[in-house]
Amino acid sequence: MNEDERLRQRLEQQARRLRKAESERNTLLAQTVFIGTLGLLLVLPVIGGAYLGRWLDSLVAGYSIRWTVSLILLGVFLGAVNVYLFIRER
Repeated sequence: MNEDERLRQRLEQQARRLRKAESERNTLLAQTVFIGTLGLLLVLPVIGGAYLGRWLDSLVAGYSIRWTVSLILLGVFLGAVNVYLFIRER
């Protein structure tokens, strides 16, 4: 009977864990908001870098894309760091 009691306790524990996991599962809306937030965190620094770089390049005489390319790459790096920190926090 001792073996039956242990088996019953383990099954009850697993059932509690399954119920808890089911109640804590994210909804489709929550997952969509999370993915959208990640996208914004990645894309906004890239777009900001592109616009700022284009403006700086327009101030230089002649044809130059040095600032644009540099700030786009910086935006990609900053966006990746933003996404990493956001995921780690969550």
